[in-house]
Amino acid sequence: MGLDDDITILAAAPVFGFLDRDALRLLTFAAERRELADGDLLFARGDPADGGFVVLSGTIRLVPRNGGTEPVRAGRSAVIGQLALFVRGMRPTEARAEGAAEVMRITPTLMRRVLEEFPEAAQAVHATLAEDLAAFVTDLDRVRGMLDAT
Repeated sequence: MGLDDDITILAAAPVFGFLDRDALRLLTFAAERRELADGDLLFARGDPADGGFVVLSGTIRLVPRNGGTEPVRAGRSAVIGQLALFVRGMRPTEARAEGAAEVMRITPTLMRRVLEEFPEAAQAVHATLAEDLAAFVTDLDRVRGMLDAT
């Protein structure tokens, strides 16, 4: 894959879609790439979350905490561990490649550098995360209402 392909993939990712080409270029050059074979472990539940991943090709299967729910499959341009782009923590799921896959790892340090160099991107990230949080709180309120009604 070339630089233009990587930029196109990043631009299609939810958290990066509003970044301009120069910011995407910086991410592409500075991020770490990792190739995975079928069944390779990207990370295990409980591992330190020291960065988020963008799927460049292939599929990554995320196995939720409780074994009773179906795994989530993340394909091209999906962001895995969005919160880990900004803060370090622990991985709540296991992630494995389904077939050959390639991912780009973006650390909080790199993300901070991009946001410092591109303040308009920082404002867009802030607005997007604020909207996501507001939607999450609305969903929680709805669930609480349903629980209170029972």
